[in-house]
Amino acid sequence: FFVPVFYLVMIYSDYTGYPFPTAPPVDPFAKIRVDDCGKTKGCFRYGKPGCNAETCDYFLSYRRIGADVEFELSADTDGWVAVGFSSDKKMGGDDVMACVHDDNGRVRIQHFYNVGQWAKEIQRNPARDEEGVFENNRVTCRFKRPVYVPREETIVDLHLSWYYLFAWGPAIQGSITRHDIDSPPVSERVVSIYKYEDIFMPSAAYQTFSSPFCLLLIVALTFYLLMGTP
Repeated sequence: FFVPVFYLVMIYSDYTGYPFPTAPPVDPFAKIRVDDCGKTKGCFRYGKPGCNAETCDYFLSYRRIGADVEFELSADTDGWVAVGFSSDKKMGGDDVMACVHDDNGRVRIQHFYNVGQWAKEIQRNPARDEEGVFENNRVTCRFKRPVYVPREETIVDLHLSWYYLFAWGPAIQGSITRHDIDSPPVSERVVSIYKYEDIFMPSAAYQTFSSPFCLLLIVALTFYLLMGTP
């Protein structure tokens, strides 16, 4: 999903009134509520069945707040966690928001655009009200970005539906490196910010016995053991 990119110094921009990422707020980071999933916000959970924002390999939530969409991301990593908005299920030409844990212990929200297999940082960043924390070997963050934006190749309009690409991985001196797994999870269908669902996707460790072939194999082995020669 990502390969090494260089960290660019951030400056302020007057782009539609949205500043570039600032230092995390002084107030403690409010924990992500999962009991709201499927009700007042949409959620994606990847990992062990029954996992939450603090135990899933990857977690994302979204909800509309006025003219903005608030996103919450969390992943089992000491580097970065990201969501990409794509017109298909493949990497390339994607608007990406990433929360990056730097060497100073801060979590910054950065904007990228996938050029082929490369993630290029974009100085024009639509994020606002950013906050993040690194605790218990997890990167967790929360930010808002506008639903509607002026026509811009690297920033999609969120009122349209997109496939969501989920990824996380290590960082070196505040720069993201390749994602942790070869085939990061992708939403099964396009996601609408106007529809709240609570979607669980089992990680590879929990997919083995969920496929139809494996279930058929289990049934066959059970039948063989029960009907075997006494």
